[in-house]
Amino acid sequence: MAGPLEGVRVLDLTGVVSGPFATMFLADQGADVLKIEPINGDITRRSRATIDKAGEFSALFISSNRGKRSLSVDVKSNAGREILARLVAQADVLVQNFRPGTMERLGLGADELRERHPRLIYVSISGVGDSGPYVRKRVYDPIIQGLSGFADIQAQPATNRPQMIRTIVADKTTAVFTAQAVASALYAREKTGQGDHIHVAMLDVMISYLWPEGMMQYMVVGSEQQAGDPNDRPDLVFKTLDGYLTCGTISDSEWRGFCKATGDPELANDERFATPTARSVNATARINKMQEYFERHTTAEWLERLDAADVPCAPILRRSEIIRNEQVVARGIITEFDQPNVGRVRQPKPAARFAVNEAAIRGPAPRIGEHTRDVLRELAFSDADVERMIAEKAVRTAAN
Repeated sequence: MAGPLEGVRVLDLTGVVSGPFATMFLADQGADVLKIEPINGDITRRSRATIDKAGEFSALFISSNRGKRSLSVDVKSNAGREILARLVAQADVLVQNFRPGTMERLGLGADELRERHPRLIYVSISGVGDSGPYVRKRVYDPIIQGLSGFADIQAQPATNRPQMIRTIVADKTTAVFTAQAVASALYAREKTGQGDHIHVAMLDVMISYLWPEGMMQYMVVGSEQQAGDPNDRPDLVFKTLDGYLTCGTISDSEWRGFCKATGDPELANDERFATPTARSVNATARINKMQEYFERHTTAEWLERLDAADVPCAPILRRSEIIRNEQVVARGIITEFDQPNVGRVRQPKPAARFAVNEAAIRGPAPRIGEHTRDVLRELAFSDADVERMIAEKAVRTAAN
């Protein structure tokens, strides 16, 4: 089946999650993504508990690298440099997330490669960008959560202690921004014939992502101290008799619907909550008042009442409940396939669904160097050359 990016060749020189997750989206949409791995493989093969006897696969690696091919090569060796040179000549997109300056030292810098290959789309993912006092920092997701305001926005009102979001939100959001930027660059190249150099910094991404509602009180210059913090309120997690749910009451009609669902005629007359502005100013009181009602009935009873009143609501699912949830099942969001050396695995289908050029999981995650021989033959290296490179440990095959 052809995806919208069929025919696009992507060299994936990335590790961990921000880069691999981005190129996985491109693979789902039909691109031929070749993962360039060091001889020992991507760090995420081993940085989480492995799930195969050979120690090549972690759940994190599979979920960020499905549908790709793998070439395992020592890019610092002479043979490795020659292989990369031939691959770049055929590539449409190169994505790397080494620390700034590393690719230049390897002779694979953007200026040098784009001078030779002006149609190449070169993508550089970094933690904090390629300038500024933090440029040499080693950066992982929690560093960006701390710098971007995400840890602060999670602070509990009672203690004001910052808290991390318990998922690698910066890595994964950067991946989405990167994949979108690559698509834009490919479209621009169709019109101009010219490639581009795309810089994506995790810090830039997360400040941009947080801004619309998370930084509202800092938008108007000179009014920062007068504006209240829109996030200084309890979250919308409500405990019922037998579980938890979430419920939103932004508009007047939604608030009236909630009041109707409570069965309390006096609630609709409470002036603290009569208008959108009043409900925002008195958000803490409103949310605490809603909790008083929610704890009187079961989750199922409340969902029935709220749905009947057209009030946004949903059960708060435990992760173990997601794959069996009726909406998830009806949408067919989760699929299964065989992962060699691991067994049957679950993965979410590509979220963007195309009516004509279907996106789909193109296959399992590769073993280290699983496609090394195939790729080298495609590059016109002889069998003797391949065997010599294997013997010199310039490359690795899955059989090694």
